Parts: sequence; C-alpha cells; structure tokens
Amino acid sequence: MEYAKSMIDKLSVEQVKIELMNTAYANDQTFIAKLDPRILFMWYGFFGIAPWFIHNEIVLFGLLTVTIITTILTKVSRLILFILILGLLGQGGYLLIASLFFGGDTAVLLPLLMLTVKLAVISLASITVFCSMSPEKLSVGLLSIGVPGQVSFSISYGYRMLPLLLEEYNHVFMSYRLRGRAPEKKGVFYWRTASYFIKLAVMSFYPLLLSTAKRARTTVEALETKGSKNAFTNPAVKKLKLQSLSIGRNDVLFLTTSIFYIIVLMVAGNLYK
Repeated sequence: MEYAKSMIDKLSVEQVKIELMNTAYANDQTFIAKLDPRILFMWYGFFGIAPWFIHNEIVLFGLLTVTIITTILTKVSRLILFILILGLLGQGGYLLIASLFFGGDTAVLLPLLMLTVKLAVISLASITVFCSMSPEKLSVGLLSIGVPGQVSFSISYGYRMLPLLLEEYNHVFMSYRLRGRAPEKKGVFYWRTASYFIKLAVMSFYPLLLSTAKRARTTVEALETKGSKNAFTNPAVKKLKLQSLSIGRNDVLFLTTSIFYIIVLMVAGNLYK
C-alpha cells in the first residue's frame, strides 16, 4: 500500500510540472548541456537518422551503449525515462502480439528486438540533445542552423507555456470534479468510475483550448506591438542573438571522440558480423 501511494504521489500533476521544469531549466550544469547546440545537432543528425539504415547487431548495440551513457550524463528526469521505457515495451509487445496473432512464430523476436534497439537509440539521442538545452539555448541553436526566427521562438515559447498549461488543465479538471457528481456504484472493475474520469478529462480540454487561444493571441499582439516581425527577419538582430554561441575545446573533443567511436564500431561490426 505504501509503495502504491508513493507511485501515485510521483504521478501527480504537480510532480509532473516540477519534472518538466527541471528538464527544461535544471540541466544546464552538465557536460552535455555546456556544449554548443550546433555540435549537438550534428551529433544528433547521425544518431537520430543512421540507425534506420544500419542492420548490424554489433553496431546497433554499440550505438545504444553510447546513447545510454550520454543520457546518464544529461541527468534526465526519471519520469521521462519511465515514459520512454513504457512506450518501447508497448510498441514491441504490440508488434509481437500482432505477428503471433497473424500466424508468426518466435522467429520474429530477433527482428523486433533490433527494431526496439533502433527506436531506443533514436529516442535516447533525442532526449540527450533536447533535454540538455534550455529553451533559450534551443531557440538560438535552431536559429543558427537556418530555422526561421518565428519557428525557433515558437518552440521556445512552447517550452515556457507547457508547465502553465498543465497546471491550468489540472485546475479545470478539479473544478469539474467539484461541480460534478461521481457515480455511486463503481461497477465491475471500477468501469463506471473510470468512465466518469475519462469523460471529465476530455471535457477539460475544451476550456484549455480556449484559454490557450486567448494566450496566443495576447502574445502575438504584444510581440507585434514591440516590432517582432522586423526582429525575426533583421540580420543585425540575428547576429546579436548568435553572439552567445562559440565552439570550444570540449565541443571539438566531444565530436572527435564520437566520430572515432563510430568508425571503430563500424569496423568491428564488419569484422565480426
């Protein structure tokens, strides 16, 4: 009972909001977070795409190992890791059940395992890169690789708004609970209670969407008043924003080590396949 209560406390809305804030703003002191975002984008360009075209088991498990290490160095939230593991297990389990249902056998286990490893490498690489950068650093990094200013600002704005929207959704949901009436009979396996809460969860999205639209309109009007349209396209403003970026010794060391590791891994995979 105590373990179950502890899990419920960890999955509360307030705890989820804290985890999101820590992920966005509390990882700026790690080694990965101090790297230049352009270097991280180059690193992610390989680890986020190449696994789809690699079929060597040694290479894939080697890439998985290095992404696990970088994820540990990033100090990612346990909640994000839990969601990742749950998604990978659900995806693999769903495909396994579907293949067995349509006449497959245990021979599909190895291909499904390799697919899960590929998804894990890409997911961990994404977590390493995007959870190690603050919204400001991510916005400037995207701007440096040619992403339009409106898009980079929107991503940064979304980072800031997500905890607020989550908290507001919780308030709307709790207000529906206070004004509503839960079913007196819970039903078999609590299906009436589950149906009631699912209904409230869906209904809570409509006021949230309206509030989000109002917030977005207010933000756009405030930005236009301050001349944001010209700032997004002005080369002088872009140059000023990119002055904070610099490639140092740690950036070169990280990229060089990654390239050397990948070359060694490819050679080992070809020799022992």
